[in-house]
Amino acid sequence: MARRITGRSHGDPRTADTRAKVKDDYRPSRDEILRYIAENPDRAGKRDIAKAFALRGDDRIWLKDILRDLQDEGVLTKERKRLARVGALPHVAVLDIFGRDGDGILLAHPAESVSTGEPPVVSIRVSRSGNGPAPGIGDRVLAKTFPTDDPSGPAYTGRVMKIFEKRTDAVLGVFRVLKDGTFRIEPVERRQPELIVDKEFQNGAENGDLVEVEPARASRYGLPRAKVLNVLGSLTSEKAVSMIAIHAHDIPHIFPADVIAESEAVRPATLDHREDWRDLPLITIDPADAKDHDDAVFATPDPDEKNPGGVIATVAIADVAAYVRYGTALDREALKRGNSVYFPDRVVPMLPERISNDLCSLREGQDRPALAVRMTFSADGHKIRHSFHRVMMKSAAKLAYPQAQAAIDGVPDDKTGPILDTVLKPLWDAYAILKRGRAGRQPLELDLPERKIMLKPDGTVDRVIVPERLDAHKLIEEFMIQANVAAAETLEAKKQALVYRVHDAPSLAKQESLREFLQTLGLSLARGAQMRPSQFNGILERVRGADNEALVNEVVLRSQSQAEYSPGNIGHFGLNLRRYAHFTSPIRRYADLIVHRGLIAALGLGPGGLTQDEAARLKDVAILISGTERRAMAAERDTVDRLIAAYLAERIDDRFDARISGVTKSGLFVQLPQYGADGFIPVSTLGGDYYIYDETARSLFGERTGNGYQLADHVEVRLVEVAPMAGAMRFEMLTDPKPLPGSTRSFHKAKGRARASQSRPGSRGRRR
Repeated sequence: MARRITGRSHGDPRTADTRAKVKDDYRPSRDEILRYIAENPDRAGKRDIAKAFALRGDDRIWLKDILRDLQDEGVLTKERKRLARVGALPHVAVLDIFGRDGDGILLAHPAESVSTGEPPVVSIRVSRSGNGPAPGIGDRVLAKTFPTDDPSGPAYTGRVMKIFEKRTDAVLGVFRVLKDGTFRIEPVERRQPELIVDKEFQNGAENGDLVEVEPARASRYGLPRAKVLNVLGSLTSEKAVSMIAIHAHDIPHIFPADVIAESEAVRPATLDHREDWRDLPLITIDPADAKDHDDAVFATPDPDEKNPGGVIATVAIADVAAYVRYGTALDREALKRGNSVYFPDRVVPMLPERISNDLCSLREGQDRPALAVRMTFSADGHKIRHSFHRVMMKSAAKLAYPQAQAAIDGVPDDKTGPILDTVLKPLWDAYAILKRGRAGRQPLELDLPERKIMLKPDGTVDRVIVPERLDAHKLIEEFMIQANVAAAETLEAKKQALVYRVHDAPSLAKQESLREFLQTLGLSLARGAQMRPSQFNGILERVRGADNEALVNEVVLRSQSQAEYSPGNIGHFGLNLRRYAHFTSPIRRYADLIVHRGLIAALGLGPGGLTQDEAARLKDVAILISGTERRAMAAERDTVDRLIAAYLAERIDDRFDARISGVTKSGLFVQLPQYGADGFIPVSTLGGDYYIYDETARSLFGERTGNGYQLADHVEVRLVEVAPMAGAMRFEMLTDPKPLPGSTRSFHKAKGRARASQSRPGSRGRRR
């Protein structure tokens, strides 16, 4: 007898009356199993299904066989231990509305492909009360989806939760008034053409203003025209360059009034639900110009005789969850931003200043709420145990990295002197032990120095420096890594939903590409899907100090996957960790705030914990914050490019030492190590040979001579053209091509490919 599945997400899916009538040998039908999976996507593992239908013993073996049959038949698919109908939508999905049916009901497709077949159609429910979102054709929405029973209609219905902001066809540019009185738009994107603005479409813009314009349809002759929509500010003001990136990447930078009002109304946290740790001399160690301090550290030898030479390391993190509660205006805005964005001339914070720089900042000598982890390590760096605590703390000192390092190196000052023996030396002793654990773990060790742009008061570039990498930096980094691991381990042990920080191993395709490249240098990389960071470290160690050290580091970096956030765990390849979650920066990363809420809920640490509704949305939240992270990185990179291009605009025809940072068929990208900025050298300007692109060797070489240029080569270049607002620079190569080491085989292979390409109809080569 078929039985009705209620679709509830907890417990047995049958009603109490039905359960009373079910015999001990009850087994659900295939349709009942499929319906349960469709209606309970978050509880669709084998154990969940067995529990829902009260299956035990041999019935569980029977269920396992049925589920395997359904997978073999292509009816079900398995993703991270959860089963789903092939082509099924998640319970919360991003949809694109594409039209209406005969009755005027909106229809949508999933924004991302969910199967190899036709995408399912979703009919969109619109609130009759008019209180909910009112989407239209062309909108992208976040919606809850529900499978339907109607075989002749849409497979799903959807209830809209949010309408995403529309991107218009508007573009950014700088308004310029030419000598003849005409108006032009100087592009801020490298591929954007220059535009003409007629006087009637000036819209109050003045020379040097950053404007948003709407291009008109291009004519057959001359430059396209445009009209000014909005004036965003003057480029003569400070912070104008980062404003371009903020608008170009749609980064929210102005807090709504309700968010500001909510932050101002927040009252300081009290000792309720907290341990009093104010006498523990935790200290903060940060960059000298840091405005907020979200982590503090302390260490002491372990007094336990069973752990000789061991240490207890403590990390305390600002308790943002005490002030930013799920569903509030503060929380919604923080999720929308996803993270703080750091430009050379400004910070676009995730949280208002009242929260980030005041109530949550672990200021010296002031009571502050924190979530702390106390970790015990053996003398060899192995973590024995850890525990989390919700505390009230008081920072004993605010130190800068160089200041703390100087004290350890024998030059203490008035602040570090009194705490040198009691606080700083025990921290460095603990770091020495944690380093042993790191050495045993063997994370990926790439040598990639970071550059920092120093600005003048007017916002222009003063100089570019490579800050020294101190043990103080490494100490804080390793303490934070261990705290992040402890957070992930605790939440997983408590079976609490969380967002992991995951980093996949390099794909098989990237591994093979790297292997082919290394062969051109006489280096080998073992085959196999189970790569280890230590294998890459072995390659890097073999080239340490060699001429091709920078080249190999660069290519190994490019072979790596991109880290992201996910509610499913695949480990962190680069750090060589099985479990890892971001816990240590909740002021500037929403992912960390989720982890804090999870710990509070899992450990019963008081109010502000993760709710069931929030836990159900973690997959979508992880996608969103992974996207905002990539957006921030792109915006930061674009701003650096524009600042450096503007800085060098007065140095046309100057010579620079450079390093080849990219090789393509069309030319070479070069980076100026002194400035960390990139420019381009077109292949057509390289000189009297026909240059062939060798993808395996990452090189361009001459067909006639075999000499050429390779990724990471050090060369001399001349600056010939700069487009400051686009952040683009063009260079001329001054260094002669050279024989490429280990490239004989690659030379003949690439030459053969090039000739084969030229013999095909329509193919052309570029010859100088």
